[in-house]
Amino acid sequence: MSQQQSKQRHLITVTNPRSTVSEAFRSLRTNIDFSSVDEKIQVIMVTSSGPEEGKSTVTANLAAAYAQADKKVVLIDADMRKPTGHRTFSLSNRYGLSSLLSQQANLDEVIQESEVPNLSIITSGPVPPNPAEMIASNRMTATLQELRQRFDIVLIDTPPLLAVTDAQIMASKSDGVIMVVSYGKVKRDIAVKAKAGLDRVGARMLGVVMNNVKRKASEGYYYYYYGN
Repeated sequence: MSQQQSKQRHLITVTNPRSTVSEAFRSLRTNIDFSSVDEKIQVIMVTSSGPEEGKSTVTANLAAAYAQADKKVVLIDADMRKPTGHRTFSLSNRYGLSSLLSQQANLDEVIQESEVPNLSIITSGPVPPNPAEMIASNRMTATLQELRQRFDIVLIDTPPLLAVTDAQIMASKSDGVIMVVSYGKVKRDIAVKAKAGLDRVGARMLGVVMNNVKRKASEGYYYYYYGN
């Protein structure tokens, strides 16, 4: 495995663009683009009901899929409690979203270029004591407004819905939400409870990505399915 592939070990859309999984991410991208005729879907939040369902991997691959379609994309790691974005893209996390929201850095200082053309990253930054308050802040709203002007697509990776309130707060600031569900791991009532939390804040559910569905023996357990 090359050094670049090692850095992008989670980005199958980059390392193996002709795979079935990569095609599934392109289909997901297309479904999102056609999910609304009247309103532009630009700020998209990705979350899950619980931990370890693969939401960060889905967000990173979807971001790469958009970038490959010549869209200017920024991925925000808004999981300031258990961040992974800086590791996925092998970037520094000295400054990031928490630095921006606490006014320790400006927007230009926290936007980093990834090795994927057209894809920029805002890492989480140092773990703050008050992530939910930061996400709810007017500064977060203003940041998203500025990113709308600079980028075609803004993808946001958030903590799980049932763990903390961060995702529900961010959902209210987004154009739409994708929920990642790990097949066979999450019980239906838990997923329904998570979606109810989104409904309470008026979030627009774009769809569900069913993770770890094994279709054929040759495809392994990393096929993603999009559905309403």
